[in-house]
Amino acid sequence: MTEQIATSRTEGGGIRARKRRVLALLAARPTTAALAEWLAAQPPAELVDPLIAALFHTDEELHWRAVEGLGLVVVRLAEQELEAARVVIRRLMWSLNEESGGIGWGAPEAMAEILARHPGLATEYCHIFLSYLRADGAERWQHGNFLEHEGLQRGLLWGLARLRRARPALVGAADIAPEVIAFLASPDPTVRGFAARCLGLLAAREARAALQPLCQDTASISLWQDGRLQSATVAALAAEALARLDTDAVSVAGERS
Repeated sequence: MTEQIATSRTEGGGIRARKRRVLALLAARPTTAALAEWLAAQPPAELVDPLIAALFHTDEELHWRAVEGLGLVVVRLAEQELEAARVVIRRLMWSLNEESGGIGWGAPEAMAEILARHPGLATEYCHIFLSYLRADGAERWQHGNFLEHEGLQRGLLWGLARLRRARPALVGAADIAPEVIAFLASPDPTVRGFAARCLGLLAAREARAALQPLCQDTASISLWQDGRLQSATVAALAAEALARLDTDAVSVAGERS
């Protein structure tokens, strides 16, 4: 990894060369610390395009390292010029807009990773991120940008869990639990599993009945957590969520007694 950093400082080239170097780095499966070290040796603005391009990669582990890397880079960008970081977030948001003509692969999870790492950007954009969970309602205040594609829903729910753990004050169960519960009925097992995980983290006790049937769901899915790709079943994630709800219920009862 040290040799890669040294090479990155001496190699020339434009955007294509940078994309190749970034892809080579991500494919080497660096630890989070090594990834951060390598990225810190580069001007952050020059890394945004290569990392966004890597979000579309079909290698699942490389994709998630790109998500992690983009979060690290945009935080550095924000420290230098906050508006430049906002531009990156708006770019991700635009990719999720139907008018963009694209699908926005990787945008929800990348957006969440950035917000999880930067408190100021989280305060500004968390409400927009949460709007992707819900559809527009009849009332003017019922503003939603529901993501219909299951591939995007996976990233959205992964991102919701990431934000809940990093910014619990901004992501509470009261406003979003009904929307997340609806994802438990998805035909996509990853969406079901990620939704179950979110509900446990949200301490959404109203989800208990909907979670119970998923304890028999043996579908296996992949989950990026703690800097590595892990395997889990929907049943295991549902059971973990129910265990969290039980723990929270005991804690609340103890506080009241």
